[in-house]
Amino acid sequence: MRVVSTLPSATEICYALGVEPVGVSHECDYPPEATAVRSVNRVTIDPEQDTAGINDQLDAADGPVYTIDDAALREADPDLIVTQGICDVCAVDRVLVEEAVDRVGLDCEILTTDPHSLDDLFADVERIGAAMDRADRAADLVADLRARVDAVRDRAAEAESRPRLAVLDWLDPVLVAGHWIPEMAEMAGATYEMTDAGARSEPREWDEVVAYDPEVLVLAPCGFGIDQTVANLAAVTDRPGWSNLTAVQEGRVFVMDGHHYVNRPGPRLVDTLEYLAALVHPDLFEQPPAEAVRPVAATDAP
Repeated sequence: MRVVSTLPSATEICYALGVEPVGVSHECDYPPEATAVRSVNRVTIDPEQDTAGINDQLDAADGPVYTIDDAALREADPDLIVTQGICDVCAVDRVLVEEAVDRVGLDCEILTTDPHSLDDLFADVERIGAAMDRADRAADLVADLRARVDAVRDRAAEAESRPRLAVLDWLDPVLVAGHWIPEMAEMAGATYEMTDAGARSEPREWDEVVAYDPEVLVLAPCGFGIDQTVANLAAVTDRPGWSNLTAVQEGRVFVMDGHHYVNRPGPRLVDTLEYLAALVHPDLFEQPPAEAVRPVAATDAP
């Protein structure tokens, strides 16, 4: 089957199920071999700017953030296109795909994902697996992922406390991570009270973060790797009250690779759950790898 994936999470699912896509998005970079597959889209803003600059570009945009490369899509000639409906800023959405399919004149199935929880992710794996004739392999993958989730939940239940956790998936303006992160925080043995499970990430006033006073703070802007986030730390470290946060005073502020581990609802969300559990309860869980999480030291602030 010829499959095109327009988002990184679906690309990861395809590879996990043993199917190499014939077309991907410009952001599909895991597993590494995905970078050799032709991209079927282009981005219309500069993703290398800081969080405020990117936000300004989005506010000023008079059209979609992404465009479809019709020639690349025609050459891919897919039987199935996997796209998304969760966020038209994060990745190509279904509307753009449908318009391109009509323009190019393709005869293919379009499968749309819209996950807001781990259960939604697992359902997506099974739906994509069924569409690609990989139902058995999808069932095995989901069973393995669920077993790892249960292991984290069971171990976290042994903790004597539930530290206040905040995960920010944008820095200027500040966005508190929603969707799957609140439930994962609870599974990891944390308290996560700034938004509800399944809710979309929304802008919040910095004063609300200060009032919440997280004991563990994770900075993971959407689409940013660790180095890019570290370069943008001033967006939060220069704010009033930063140095008084309990997480700052206790050295429990971390940069996580948001591009790969927080904002990408693929199989590695279970890795993210394990990493969050380790940050919240380092006495119970193995520490995450340096390529995924980095502690923020005082010298990191610009």
